[in-house]
Amino acid sequence: MTFYEEIEKIIECSDINKKFEMFYNLWNKKENLNFSSNKKPKIFTKPSYANFCKIVSPKDVPRRRGFETNKKKAILLHSIAHIEYSAIDLALDACYRFRNLPKEFYFDWLEVAEDEIRHFKLINSLLEKTGYKYGDFEVHNSLFEASLKTQDLLSRMAIIPRWYEANGLDANEKIINRLKKIDDPFAKEIIEALKVILKEEIPHVKKGDKWFKWECQRLNIEPISTYFKIIDSFFKDWKKKDLNVKARLKAGFSCKELKILNEKIEC
Repeated sequence: MTFYEEIEKIIECSDINKKFEMFYNLWNKKENLNFSSNKKPKIFTKPSYANFCKIVSPKDVPRRRGFETNKKKAILLHSIAHIEYSAIDLALDACYRFRNLPKEFYFDWLEVAEDEIRHFKLINSLLEKTGYKYGDFEVHNSLFEASLKTQDLLSRMAIIPRWYEANGLDANEKIINRLKKIDDPFAKEIIEALKVILKEEIPHVKKGDKWFKWECQRLNIEPISTYFKIIDSFFKDWKKKDLNVKARLKAGFSCKELKILNEKIEC
């Protein structure tokens, strides 16, 4: 099989253990892969988790409220596990969808996929301590739908890593701060896991930033105005309240961009 045929099978595989095994078989031979192709990528009609997760509207997903019971702990962890699992397929889809780019592009997103697998395993191990497993609660497919709407490199890099994953940097910090107020040893375990994820997600956003700006340069367009033009076309009310300024700056955002996102930001 070609690189793209292997990636396609990994993306579509809904057996989690088999999916990861297939990925590592590819990962271990990445130095010898051929990334050139004249074939058009297919459009995936459903996410791989559709076979074991019930997909509902975002408003119908179980709310993350409280930490007093195993179920409440599980709901929080399940929502994070779902994001991490979704991020695996998103990273793989970047490799699959955008062809004949520099070899570094594919190495970057394979590396992101490998990180996301570790993150999923980390959170899933905590989830299973509560007596629940991934797939026990309803999920939404907003990230998958965003991938369907971003079939070109410019919008994909803007929307997935530079919007959704960057928002994750903000959300991660907020969850950590909330958990710090809870006197529960399990909360401390989750905090430590989230700290690992936060540290490793910053380079993911930075990779998106790099390839977004690479494409802007290739198309001879200005990055900041282009970014917000894309955001305007995807979201009606996108003004941000709480930003993880330190993490976003490390990930490639400029102070000018952060002030556009939230005019009260100081950086």
